[in-house]
Amino acid sequence: MYILIVLGIIAGMMIPMQTAVNNRLNLFTKAIFPTSFYSFLSGSIILFIINFIMDPGKFTISFFASQSLSYVWFAGGVLGVIFLTGNIILLPRIGAALTVIAAVTGQMVIGILIDTFGWFGAEVKPLHVMHIIGAVLLIIGIIYMNAKKKPGGSQNYSRLWIVFGLFTGMMPPMQTAINSELRYEVDSFIYAAFISFIVGTIVLFILSIILSKGVKLTRTSGNFKLKPWHFAGGLLGAAYIASNISLMPHLGVTLTMMSTILGQIIMGLLIDHFGMFNLPKYPIDQRRIIAVIMIIGGIALLNFF
Repeated sequence: MYILIVLGIIAGMMIPMQTAVNNRLNLFTKAIFPTSFYSFLSGSIILFIINFIMDPGKFTISFFASQSLSYVWFAGGVLGVIFLTGNIILLPRIGAALTVIAAVTGQMVIGILIDTFGWFGAEVKPLHVMHIIGAVLLIIGIIYMNAKKKPGGSQNYSRLWIVFGLFTGMMPPMQTAINSELRYEVDSFIYAAFISFIVGTIVLFILSIILSKGVKLTRTSGNFKLKPWHFAGGLLGAAYIASNISLMPHLGVTLTMMSTILGQIIMGLLIDHFGMFNLPKYPIDQRRIIAVIMIIGGIALLNFF
């Protein structure tokens, strides 16, 4: 089981890496929406290959003719667009760790609301006092990490960016709930993920045409040259989804979520501390360690009660 938990942590590390890779790709597209488009496109291609190998019958006209094609076919992809694009916007402004933590906090808060009120057809779960304590710990942790330092400190983030991060972080749980409904319609979680990716790709292509005048891509940007790994964001996203699917039957929902969230936070801190992917450095200090401990404690309370 411990090996599976480690694999879950590694899977979680893919999300901050995906955001960082997409941030580098942004140098060559010169715009946010084309960057997100290429990330979704590469993920769509990978998921198409996997699904076509596993069940080619799901790509026939007769299959689509038998489907309801309700809102669950389209809403998940749109929510994924908001989350991915939001992360690309946030990363260079507040750092990898705070981007992850704001998103995770948003996920936990909306997760409580979905469970409490049974939104999107989810099973209703009574609100526990520990859920409230856990949410408070999350909020205190993120405020403490973002608190203004003494004169001479280098970090002073706009509160509006944090709020934006909380908002975009609310997208994945809603996307998961909607994709879960789609999963039962198409009888495949992998295929539901593919539909989500392909819808997101189409939406981003349209937005790129309208707002960015196309999906232009340059081969060079200053001293940097475009390389194949700059398109790895989609691969990392697809790998994260596949990992969750394979781990959940063995670890359960709670341990899978806890291990992947821990991986996200660890990788976010590492990217910040070492300035990986040529991003600004935000060294790990006592404040960030205390804040992360509070946040992990809040996540634990939310998941174990």
